[in-house]
Amino acid sequence: MQGIIKAYNSLLRWMAVLSGVLIFASFLMIVVDVSMRIIGLKPPLFTVATVEYILLWFTMLAAPWLARIKGHVFIDAVTQFLPPAVKAVVAKIVYAICVVSCSIYAVHSYLLFDYAWERGLVDLRTVDMPQWIIYLPMPICFALVAVEFMRFLLGFDDMYDKTVSEREGV
Repeated sequence: MQGIIKAYNSLLRWMAVLSGVLIFASFLMIVVDVSMRIIGLKPPLFTVATVEYILLWFTMLAAPWLARIKGHVFIDAVTQFLPPAVKAVVAKIVYAICVVSCSIYAVHSYLLFDYAWERGLVDLRTVDMPQWIIYLPMPICFALVAVEFMRFLLGFDDMYDKTVSEREGV
């Protein structure tokens, strides 16, 4: 079991690293595109479409890791003032809603992926991209985010264990 947990944690870290590489690649592509325009050269046509694909991919790849480290956006303005017993119940309800929501998104995005794969759909822009590539990270990453919220639901971790000031180091 420890090997599975270690492999899972490693997968989340590598997905986050790949997300960072993609962010940097999109940054470089934008800098090159703008620089070429400034000096009067014609930039590559694929830059805009590729950066749009990267935006989706790096968001999806980073999501499970962000849920793991509690780096995602969540609002605890109400829960921080609740008594501990009520806060625990509200937290479990929130976790359950998140697990169900992410699971629905995982299934739906898998169906989109499968539909695009079976029909050989192509996204026609400056770069002809098979649509299944666009959808590929979505079912995987939504499923992994559901796993992370399931960890919270089952009590392995608590999303609300620190106040905002403790999380932000204030």
